[in-house]
This record gives sequence, structure tokens and C-alpha cells, in this order.
Amino acid sequence: MSRAKPFRFGLQAYQATSAEQWRTLAREAEQLGYSTFHLADHYFGPGPLEAETRHPVQDLAAIPAMAVAAAATDTIRIGCRVLCIDYHLPAVLAKELATLDFLSGGRLEIGLGAGWIEAEYRAMGIRWDRPGVRLQRLEEVIDLLEAHFGGEQIAVAGTHVQVSGYQGVPAPVQTPRPPFMVGGGGERILRLAGRRADIVSLNFDNRSGRIGSDGVGSSTADATDRKIGWVREGAGDRFERLELEIAAYFTMVGVDPPKAQAHLSGALGLPPETLADHPHVLAGSVDEICERLVARRERYGISYVTVGARVLEDFAPVVARLAGT
Repeated sequence: MSRAKPFRFGLQAYQATSAEQWRTLAREAEQLGYSTFHLADHYFGPGPLEAETRHPVQDLAAIPAMAVAAAATDTIRIGCRVLCIDYHLPAVLAKELATLDFLSGGRLEIGLGAGWIEAEYRAMGIRWDRPGVRLQRLEEVIDLLEAHFGGEQIAVAGTHVQVSGYQGVPAPVQTPRPPFMVGGGGERILRLAGRRADIVSLNFDNRSGRIGSDGVGSSTADATDRKIGWVREGAGDRFERLELEIAAYFTMVGVDPPKAQAHLSGALGLPPETLADHPHVLAGSVDEICERLVARRERYGISYVTVGARVLEDFAPVVARLAGT
């Protein structure tokens, strides 16, 4: 990579025992130096769908929870990795995001994705279209957001998104607009992200619609090299301006790496050697994790790393050492 971007770190959370616990979590992330407080965008509660998808229940809807987190904090950025565009009416989503940027004082990051859990669509009564249709719709939503933040009269006449006849308000606090994060793990979504996003979120290829070894296995070290290639091809000359983000879903601070790999191998059904350099795995001492993150930035250009709320405090020494460097 020609120029390493400074490290920054996000915290992802979507469960709370109370409103005050949620506000406290956002404030703690801010105080510990995390750059962004992320949610996810899922709607089902406990039941058969949880077992079918192997996805944990998300207690909180993303947009109101983002607003509460923003109100409880002063400097941390607020985001969602990522909003499923099919779960939101595009014109309403644009207005809500503009309002979040305004009320947070310009701390919004806009994460967008094309959806991946077919069973959740079915449970919510939303039509599940083939990937090409969902990706086309995602790009049209990006067109709408660009127009909404652009200050001119909106005139979007796409196949899926038709919005016109008014100016988007409130005006963005950030110049020229909040950054767009587009996330996914397949070739087409990553090419689109390279072409349209400011931040590219590298994820599993979750075409199966459930969390498991196939998705984790789609994001090995070599597979991530290929993903960066797709992003680069989509981005062309703008690639150097992109920020690359990844979630370290399997973070174990203070756990011996071979022990962590053996544990994950048993849980995921993947060989330990595959997990040793897996970009979504971080295990070891603070020194070992920092060294691994620096090495991955040199290999892939990934400088933005998100971890789960479970390791908020354990991972804080890594944030303190690397953020901004």
C-alpha cells in the first residue's frame, strides 16, 4: 500500500439492559478513545429465526439507538455497519440520516448494505430479490442520499427509487456530506463500494443467509487479498482516498493465539492454520495484537477496525496505543 492511513477503532453494540446502560456504553466507548459507536440493522427477536440464521438477536432498532447514543456523547462518531436499504423507505431514510447528522453536530457515518438474511426478509414480509436487483437498488439509494445532501432540488428517477420535487433538509453539517460506508463480502458489492463509498467495510460473503463456516471461510487471508483487488478495480483512481474497515468478530485479548485458534476451529469447523492469519480474528497479548494490526495494514491497507462490545475494556489498550498512528 502506498500510504498507510491512521488507525481508528469502532465499537459495535446492539443489545442493552436499559436505556441508561445503553447511554453509559456509548459514553464509555467515547472515553476509551474509540472513534465510532456502531450498531447493526436487524429486527427479529428470539425464536426459530435465531436458530435458522445463527445470528444473535439485536435488541435495538438502529436509527433511534444511534440518536440516543449521539445525545449521550460529545465527540464519538455514530454509525451502523450497515443499514439494510430494503428495510427502510428511501426518502424517509435520507431524511432520518440528515437529521442524525444535524442533531449529532456532524458525527454521522452512513453505513449501507444490500441485505443478506433471506429468512429475515421473509419473516418481516419483505420481498427478497436476486442480488443484482438489490445491488441496483442500493446504488439508487446512494444516488438519493447524494442528492439529498447536495443542496439542490432532488430529481432521482431510478428503476427502484423515484424521489423528486423538493430540496433535502436539514443541510449536512459535514462537508460536503457525511461519509458513506458500503459493506459486504462478494465481488459485485465490493466493486460497487470501491466506486461509490468513502469507507469500504470488508465482511464475510454471507450468501448462505446464515452465520457459519462458509461465511468465515470466505474471508481468509488470501480471500481478503482478492477482495481488496475487487475494491481497487471498482475504485480506479479514487482507491487511495478510500478507508478500509473490517470487524474483528473473534477478538480474544490475553488469550494465547494457538489456544484461541483451537477454540475457534472447534466452533467453526475450520483448520487452526486458516484461523492463524484470518483478518477477522485477533488473539494474543496487547503487543501481539498491535503487531498483527500493523502487519495487516501493511498488507491490505486496513486501518479502521471494529470490535464488539464484549471486549470494550479488554481492547482499550490497543486503541490507546494505535489510534491516530
